[in-house]
Amino acid sequence: MSQLYRTLAIGLMALVVAACSSSVVREGGSAGGPVTTSQAKPGATVVVRRGDNLYRIATDNGITLKDLAAWNGISAPYTIHPGQRLRLYPGGGSTASTTASTRPPGSRPATATAGAASRPATPPPAPVDSGLSWRWPAEGELIGRFASGDPTRQGIDIAGSGGAAVRAAGDGVVVYSGSGLVGYGELIIIKHNDQWLSAYGHNRSRLVNEGAVVKAGQQIAEMGRSGASRDMLHFEIRYNGKPVDPMSYLPRR
Repeated sequence: MSQLYRTLAIGLMALVVAACSSSVVREGGSAGGPVTTSQAKPGATVVVRRGDNLYRIATDNGITLKDLAAWNGISAPYTIHPGQRLRLYPGGGSTASTTASTRPPGSRPATATAGAASRPATPPPAPVDSGLSWRWPAEGELIGRFASGDPTRQGIDIAGSGGAAVRAAGDGVVVYSGSGLVGYGELIIIKHNDQWLSAYGHNRSRLVNEGAVVKAGQQIAEMGRSGASRDMLHFEIRYNGKPVDPMSYLPRR
């Protein structure tokens, strides 16, 4: 498996909060749905690890990107670095001591709160009806598939040629258009409603800005290889911040 997807794995796993501590222990970040109201965590901090980015840390913790950036004095394009400690509350909040999780890169911590017994893995839930009319975001060969529970395969990869059209998979509003999320290259994220969003990574160029209202099938980018080793589109669908298999929603072709 390529280093790119190991990097994505670290950045796209779910939160775990220790039972008797205010510190946030992440199994990684998830590029979850946009947060509209911040839920500050007084006294809590998180340490940036390789592959993390500010947007995913913010959404993982129920905080808006702008608030998390403001609380930590970070300006656009919101660059962060491994080892950097981020505060999950505004200045003047509780200064209770916190601890951050540490582990070798790529390893996974316990997925239960401190002292809780391990639990057997549960099968993935049946696909949720989105109520949306999804369409394929690009033409090309499917070279990577979603795998439930595998943090390195939280979407699909579509091979193509540089400059090929990347299209919105559904109606929505562009909530992110930039290159500040490590591992995705030139990335666009579209919010379809309060529960659903889609992400389009590795573009050569982005054709829409944040706040743009887009229609299903509208070209939003040109396919490229930014953050990848070949021309391709990395595409994700997320429900309430959790990755779901795009193949369960895209029409057969």
